[in-house]
Amino acid sequence: MPETPRFRTESVKTVFRQSILKACALFFVAAFLPALAHATKSVNVRIWPAPEYTRVALENKTPLKANHFLLKNPERLVVDVEGLEINDALRQFPSHIQSDDPHIKQVRVGQNRPRVVRLVFELKAPIKPQIFSLLPVGEYRHRLLLDLHPVIPHDPIAALLEKGAPKKDALASPQTGNPVAQTQNNPQVIRMAPKSGGQTVSKLHTNSMITIVLDPGHGGEDPGAIGRRGSREKDIVLSIARRLKAKIEQDPNLKMRVLMTRTGDYFVPLGERVKKAEAAKADLFISIHADAFFEKKARGASVFALSEKGASSAAAAALAKRENDADLIGGTNLKGLDANVRKVLLNLSTDVQIKDSMKLGKEVLGEIGDINALHRGRVEQAGFAVLKAPDIPSILIETAFISNPEEEAKLLSGDYQEQVADAILKGIRKYFARNPPLTRKDMT
Repeated sequence: MPETPRFRTESVKTVFRQSILKACALFFVAAFLPALAHATKSVNVRIWPAPEYTRVALENKTPLKANHFLLKNPERLVVDVEGLEINDALRQFPSHIQSDDPHIKQVRVGQNRPRVVRLVFELKAPIKPQIFSLLPVGEYRHRLLLDLHPVIPHDPIAALLEKGAPKKDALASPQTGNPVAQTQNNPQVIRMAPKSGGQTVSKLHTNSMITIVLDPGHGGEDPGAIGRRGSREKDIVLSIARRLKAKIEQDPNLKMRVLMTRTGDYFVPLGERVKKAEAAKADLFISIHADAFFEKKARGASVFALSEKGASSAAAAALAKRENDADLIGGTNLKGLDANVRKVLLNLSTDVQIKDSMKLGKEVLGEIGDINALHRGRVEQAGFAVLKAPDIPSILIETAFISNPEEEAKLLSGDYQEQVADAILKGIRKYFARNPPLTRKDMT
């Protein structure tokens, strides 16, 4: 009988302990499971195929870590991403791999173990992966970037130099419809408006083949400025560059060949853009953009050249900083930059390059002034990283303000894009008529 109270007391204690444990378990589930579910749902996946490399971006509320290794026969890249559970975005990722992706055949996604997702990329050729993280910036949260570079690099410059005389082909994407309409499921597709007739200009007399590098700003992870209608700077300027390229290559009187720093919707770091122009021994470098300002009344086109001695205005300095920040938005692996690119970013251009850039800028500005109001009536200067090729006349053109509703409508118009391309080409012709390429190179 004396044992009975103790037994009852211990039974009560056991029941009490079990109740506490259940309560703690319920508290853990209530407190932490929603957070885990939110983290799972928060990941976004994007892919940007390009000849130079294919980029995969995983964006998440919290930082992601990854381990990777390569397998042979067949070529595969295996990436284990920590801190993730499978969600709809990851499940749908394989369906976004296009058959014309230069580097990826297909992707398999699986839950390797709790909170670790495994991505297996089946490859078309050997690659050198670069995997790195970026801190939140602008509209982006934490990003893990997987850059799949081919072991044998794509060389557009060699192809350009081998073909010599320009090929008279159609636009890069000869489709009809809205000039920059995006398909909902494929951010890489840009539909071009039908080409309209341009004005005839005087024939350029030169015995040498002129190489022009066109640089459509932004691309891929970096949309550039966004208009009130949702139009993206990167799409508009790519369309204008394609039109200008087609006009140059289809004119039998022009001895010019064109290299574009990007031919689709993908990001090219600023230093790489300059490096491409230097490797091609370009005679001109023209970077095409669409401006933005917090006040929607701001309007007009502008042309900029490099400055070694500070910006010509506070607005030019602010614009240069915004454009130079493209590497932060687009995502650049600073550890992956080779010595040549680092050197390009540090190079100071020569006085001759800046003087020639100002001459080119004045000719182009004068022609653009005939089709649109000018934001500034003179060529402005600032420290634009993309204009730092030391021996190539280089300008940056802001074709209009995408933040102005009226000018955004213009930029979305195929007719205005044609007019901009015509104006730039006229400016190029006038510049070379007064500054033949051989003369400039002899001087330098």
